[in-house]
Amino acid sequence: MDPARTRVDMGVLFFLVLLSLSAQILIAKSALSQPQADNCSQPLMVPFIEYQTLEVDTKNLRFTSQLKAVMFWTDPELAWNESEYDYDKVVLPVDKVWTPQLIVINAMSSVTTHGSKDLLVYSNGTVKHSLSINAAVDCEVNLFKYPFSYDLCPVAIEAWSWDDCGMELKLGRVYLVDGSHGDWQTDAVSLQKKGDSRNYIMVSLSNRFMNPFLSLVMPSLLIVIVDVVSFALPLGGGERNAFKVTLVLSFIMFLLILNGLLPGDSQCSPILRAHFCVCLLFLVVSMVASMLLTRVAKDDSRADAAAVAGQGGDPMQTVVRFLNTLEAERKESHKCDRKARRLDKLCFYLYLFMCVLYFVILVCMFTSYPCEIDHFLFWY
Repeated sequence: MDPARTRVDMGVLFFLVLLSLSAQILIAKSALSQPQADNCSQPLMVPFIEYQTLEVDTKNLRFTSQLKAVMFWTDPELAWNESEYDYDKVVLPVDKVWTPQLIVINAMSSVTTHGSKDLLVYSNGTVKHSLSINAAVDCEVNLFKYPFSYDLCPVAIEAWSWDDCGMELKLGRVYLVDGSHGDWQTDAVSLQKKGDSRNYIMVSLSNRFMNPFLSLVMPSLLIVIVDVVSFALPLGGGERNAFKVTLVLSFIMFLLILNGLLPGDSQCSPILRAHFCVCLLFLVVSMVASMLLTRVAKDDSRADAAAVAGQGGDPMQTVVRFLNTLEAERKESHKCDRKARRLDKLCFYLYLFMCVLYFVILVCMFTSYPCEIDHFLFWY
């Protein structure tokens, strides 16, 4: 057996035994409370945070975030002298050592998990640890311009402190991880401060407009356009009235189907709700106007002619009266028909003007009308 190799193996074994003994000594200290200092506070260094938006719930006005952070702090109880134990770091189980917690202030619910079952302790008492936070953050997203909506939502982060005692949080940088989920995407994240001690991550959210535009906005626009074109159908005969009634019923069914897909109500409620109401109002007014114009143009001359034919007297005179009555009622019917056509043309141009005017106003409100929400009401 090689003596040199035996000495090396014995040295490694001695080092491992010494390392295990040191770990047991540190565990036996039961350092399960926050390290104490003269000024009653300890710095908590968080050099970087990985941020990810998991889901945006526009119905309940909240979004789910995941934060992964690496933390450094100093615990004098866990320090040792390298002259006695010749190594500079040791791994300890996380449940045997006190670890600080990061708190999301504006979270409705949050779950914090350790990044590992172990943590790293250096000889000078510095502890390195990682954790992950899944938080459902309350944020009244500005949905006024939905589906072209975007907003900035804060995720407020703090460490426990009370009356200047606790952990003094010092944040480094934040990195965005996989910002695209569903119809919403996270455009950017940045670390900001409100005052001297209030830290938060400002999250920029925007909506991918193509899917909700094609499923919500486009059908309503097409139905209104078809309703305008339906003025080309004949006024008499009932075809136009039946078609307009079908449009109204179809639009109502469309609203009932999409009721569960619309975002929830908020301080800046989606203008789409008012848009659908206006579109339905246009369709109903157009339907009622078409029915009234059809009634104006209706020909009731046959009943009057039959009444004349039923009168007694000379047969020749009866035939003459009947023909004269038919001619008079034909002229009256033609007059009513021309009157109805003129009114129909007037209604068409008026309806077209109102639709164009409404869409111009709608575009102006989408582009220039301000609607602001204060997202920092949770701080008082």
